[in-house]
Amino acid sequence: MAIKPATPKGTRDFSATEIAKRNYIRGVLQSTFEYFGFQPIETPSFERLETLTGVYGEEGDRLVFKILNSGEKVKKADTEALASGAYQKFSRSLSEKALRYDLTVPFARYVAQHQNELTFPFRRYQIQPVWRADRPQHGRFQEFYQCDADIVGDRSLWQEVEVLALYDKAFSDLKIEGVSLKVNHRKILAGIAGKLGAEERLIDFTIALDKLDKIGKEGVFEELKSKGFNAGALQLLEELLSLQGTASEQLDVLKSILADQPEGIKGIEELEFIFNQFNDNALHSVQLNFDLTLARGLHYYTGMIVEVSAPANIKMGSIGGGGRYDDLTATFGLNNMSGIGISFGFERIYLVMEELHLFPEELLPGTEVLFANFGSYAASTAYSYVSKLRKLNFSSELYPSESKLKKQLGYANQKGIQKVVLIGEEEIKQKTFILKDMKLGNQTTHPLADLISILT
Repeated sequence: MAIKPATPKGTRDFSATEIAKRNYIRGVLQSTFEYFGFQPIETPSFERLETLTGVYGEEGDRLVFKILNSGEKVKKADTEALASGAYQKFSRSLSEKALRYDLTVPFARYVAQHQNELTFPFRRYQIQPVWRADRPQHGRFQEFYQCDADIVGDRSLWQEVEVLALYDKAFSDLKIEGVSLKVNHRKILAGIAGKLGAEERLIDFTIALDKLDKIGKEGVFEELKSKGFNAGALQLLEELLSLQGTASEQLDVLKSILADQPEGIKGIEELEFIFNQFNDNALHSVQLNFDLTLARGLHYYTGMIVEVSAPANIKMGSIGGGGRYDDLTATFGLNNMSGIGISFGFERIYLVMEELHLFPEELLPGTEVLFANFGSYAASTAYSYVSKLRKLNFSSELYPSESKLKKQLGYANQKGIQKVVLIGEEEIKQKTFILKDMKLGNQTTHPLADLISILT
């Protein structure tokens, strides 16, 4: 029985045209990263399972693709755990490795492992695929590329300014206008949690708040109720979420509300510094906004957090995000290594650019000239010119078999080849060639000796 050809859910094939567009985005982002002094690294597609678990939160851990042990290692499976119904324990005994969930945690492992080889502050960028066992939907895949830029080894708030400016430069170069950079601060959220009497439940608070766009305010409040947040706390939260005005105005109100929360005040002061830097250094393609509802549920964020929203006329979720983290490398035994990182949603940026028709025309690299095949004798002559053109870095090819000219010209049309050279036995006798312009639909005859100069 024949197998039905299909890709696994959440994955895709890419055509030559799609790859050309993806390479265009990649090239622009690489240039932007290097413009800001970032250096490239790469890490393996899979890591030890213990490296990837415990840092993304309970929900994140469930989305990690585990790799089943093979060979002799299968014998290590805890069959007693299976028999007793301890399925999670049994599952762990079957897997020692997992596919990358993101690029940040592997990067933290990289820094800890290679710390003696790096110059700090260390600026890295990374463009590689990651995998998440998430429910596939529009703009969300189980296999997708991430583009990350991180600065580690420095706590200065100028690094926050740098990554926001990098976002602006990247989207300017991609010609995507109207992008919104929403920022908040985990210390402000911690101050709010303290004001709500929930200092010990900050993680529960941020995870619930992070779902605001998905389940709405009522859904968030119901989840917080289930976590033990009382009516008084929820009423105060209601007031906080109703704040309006400019970033400066909202932060001023928060100063009053969080006056008895030192950590919250610290977060406000840091955001004020960041916003002030862009008063004189105008952003070109992005809008910088304060958003108190922004939480980013990942456990490792400790300072400013940022989320990137597509232009308002595009129905798309986040197209990037990141934030400050202070303790990520401590997991690997390297303490006092603060960092800040941002990510570009490569796949969603592609969809945005496709919808807005922002890709340059004629991106697809391809054959510049096709030599028609009129039989072995003429083909030998034609191929000698193919070889000469290739040595001059001019893309050319010979149609592989003697076929009707109509079929060969159809091949050229389908591949977008604009020039076709006709050299048959008669042309060889006359020492000429015919150049057919597929775009204009005309053809001209020229001396064979001028072929290289005419084409190049």
